[in-house]
Amino acid sequence: MGRKVLLTWSGGKDSVMALDLLLGSQQWEVVGLLTSVSIPYDRISMHGVRRELLVEQALSLGIPLEILWLEQAESDQHYEAKLAHKLREFSRVGVRHVAFGDIFLEELRLYRERNLARLGMEAVFPLWGTGTREAVRNFLKRGFRAVLTCVDTAFLDSSFLGQEVDEALMGRLPSGVDPCGENGEFHTFVYAGPLFEHPLRFKLGEVVEREGGRFLFQELIPEGETRALG
Repeated sequence: MGRKVLLTWSGGKDSVMALDLLLGSQQWEVVGLLTSVSIPYDRISMHGVRRELLVEQALSLGIPLEILWLEQAESDQHYEAKLAHKLREFSRVGVRHVAFGDIFLEELRLYRERNLARLGMEAVFPLWGTGTREAVRNFLKRGFRAVLTCVDTAFLDSSFLGQEVDEALMGRLPSGVDPCGENGEFHTFVYAGPLFEHPLRFKLGEVVEREGGRFLFQELIPEGETRALG
């Protein structure tokens, strides 16, 4: 059995790619998925996906889900304090490593490493240094399926929302947009693939604007029975 690791989880493709690598290595035992959820909206922070779909996703993957509940406009200090409290719970049961899906943002990596060091924990970056175009191609070859749930209109327009992540979509991305959206250009939700017991069923709903229209979110409406968290 490998070392216990908690994976920070957005429900998007970078998280899934990191999980795929961790599960494929004898070095690690993934003990949980940690996701930030907005209390006012009951959705994954930044990605805008309903908690019902997040729960279904974790159930299909067969990995326990841990939620970090965040208030609207949570300050950095409050967020860090809540996160530290949650991570200490895992540290007390022998979890010393936390994994992230970051690929090349050096400042973000250093920030995460510093915060974890204060707790006596270490950061793990399974995707670090991977070419983002290569990462997406491998994601697709593995048979994972995802849709775009959020775009930053400084980079992409609304026509990308709800679109399937595939080679055609990658070819449509404007110059300067990272294929993995590593700079926050877009976010995704993964609903099927080799790690899933069953694909998630949903339909596209309305498009929602946030922050004066800077960010657009594609509503994903669960279809069929969904199970409550608890």
